[in-house]
Formats: sequence, structure tokens, C-alpha cells
Amino acid sequence: MKKLLVLSITLFISLQLQAQKFGYIDSQVIIEQLPEYKDALGRLDKLTKEWSSEIEKMKKEITSLEQDYRNEELLLTIDMKEVRLEKIEEKKTELRKYQADHFGYEGLLYVKRKEMIKPLQDKIAKAAETVARKNRLSFLFDKASDLTMIYSDPRHNYTDLVLEELELGDPADTPR
Repeated sequence: MKKLLVLSITLFISLQLQAQKFGYIDSQVIIEQLPEYKDALGRLDKLTKEWSSEIEKMKKEITSLEQDYRNEELLLTIDMKEVRLEKIEEKKTELRKYQADHFGYEGLLYVKRKEMIKPLQDKIAKAAETVARKNRLSFLFDKASDLTMIYSDPRHNYTDLVLEELELGDPADTPR
């Protein structure tokens, strides 16, 4: 009796799996086709340059303070040396904080990138969902995500259909 039950369950599951359709997209190809993505990258690049320029100014100021200290060290009293060294150390601390706040983990660059890219990812997800529903797919994977695909049959690639859904040019011109 148990064998019959196990055989029935196995048969049922295998029939269910055969009825499911799978597909995949490459969201990296899609996002690179979006004009908004190029704009976002341009804005991020501008911010990065501004912040890097500010960092360079801070570094030059520190270098100048250190050079001045070395040049005048023999003429300074112990108290004056301490004050100057404290000021240099304070500027270095400000620099490290600025770098961490702007370029560090979850710094402003990370926040801005997330802020600008999230709406684009949501737009792609909505279009992918529409394509999956139209094509009656049970699963639609993203080749660009952490999912590891050892092999993918091109006939299951729905990237072009998502690009069509987003009205992004001729899908035949999509780079692979």
C-alpha cells in the first residue's frame, strides 16, 4: 500500500513539474537599454567627481599644514607644536569621516545609487511580470542576479520580450 502511495505522489509531482514553464531574462542587458539608467549613471558620476574633488582639497590642506609644521618645527614651542599636530590630526579625522560618509559602506554614494536604480529595477520587474503572465510562465529567473545558471537554452530567454514590453527599440538589436 505504501509503495502505491509513494508511486502516486511521485507521478503526480512529475506531472505537475512538466506542466510548469520556465524562462529567464538578463536584467543587466535590459537596464543598460533604459535611457533613465544612463541619466542616473551621469548624475552619480557628477556627484562622485564633486566629492572626490572635495577630498583632494582636504588632502592638499593637510599636506600644506604638515609642510608648514616641518618648516617651522624648530621655531615652535612645545605647546605650539601640540596645537599644530592636533589641528593636523583633526583635519585627517575630518577627511576619513568625509570619505566614509560619502564612499563608505552605506555612504551617500551607495544611498544615491540605490535611490536612482530602485525605480528602474521596479519598472523592469513589472514588465517581466507582465511578460511572464502573457507567456504563462511558472518561473522567470534573472540571469544577472546571484542565481547561477550553468546552461540556459536561448529559446527560454525572455529578455527581448521584456524590452518590447518597456518599448525599448528593436529586440533583435539586443546584445547578448
